[in-house]
Amino acid sequence: MAFKKVGVVGCGLMGRGIAEVSAKSGYDVVVSEINRELLDKGMAAVKGSLARAVEKGKLAQADMDKTLGKIKGTTDMMDFKDCDLVVEAAIENLELKKKIFTDLDRICAPNAVLSTNTSCLSVMDVAAVTKRTDKVLGCHFFNPVPVMKLLELVKTITTSKETLDAAVEWGKSLGKTVIIAPDRPGFIVNRSFMPYMIEAFEMYEQGVASREDIDNGVQLGLNHPMGPLTLAAMVGLDTLLFVTDAIYAETKNPKFVAPILLRKMVTAGQLGRKTGKGFYDYK
Repeated sequence: MAFKKVGVVGCGLMGRGIAEVSAKSGYDVVVSEINRELLDKGMAAVKGSLARAVEKGKLAQADMDKTLGKIKGTTDMMDFKDCDLVVEAAIENLELKKKIFTDLDRICAPNAVLSTNTSCLSVMDVAAVTKRTDKVLGCHFFNPVPVMKLLELVKTITTSKETLDAAVEWGKSLGKTVIIAPDRPGFIVNRSFMPYMIEAFEMYEQGVASREDIDNGVQLGLNHPMGPLTLAAMVGLDTLLFVTDAIYAETKNPKFVAPILLRKMVTAGQLGRKTGKGFYDYK
């Protein structure tokens, strides 16, 4: 099994990144959105990302033009009918993902592989609505997709070896380091990441240290590119709350209980860079 044509459901932040790296690696790509306005916005963002790479000398203009020529935008799900692999990159809503997979299972060829770009939801729950559970897996990309080198593939108890092997080869062809995670809450990365973030939030909440000392301590003491509170602002506090709540809902492990401060900040709309305020003021 080898992929030649890749479909991407959703042209938001993650979807357009997946479309970009796939097209840059030589795949024909179809990327969809629910309306023309969102599709045009996403396609413009892809063009902007490639243009910045050209400006920095990381990509030739001819390669940018070739990449853009390989991406077809659409608002019609039927355009996925001849894709070998379709990656769903919708928002983290299980019922929405199930609806999309039900449609894809009906539209796509029986041998097509379907994947969900989720950071914490059960892949098996999504696969179960299809008639091809052996051909479903998770593809957890990291933001920003064109820059981050990791791809976390999630294997369910029904994912076939053939499907996983094909996905691994695809991931490597995108220039990613591929790791294989079981379909367990948080997979590998977020299962490690969330307790670390929760500890940082609680240290700040309990007055153990200032936000600057927490960030500088981790950044300079552990050689991280940035401190946890700065990173939280980039990821989005609402996203972090969703992930930790989702992991706790399945595991009931107390180390995944969201800090009170995190929940209050999300309620107040202090989500980080996307709203201009979080642990720091970004306006």
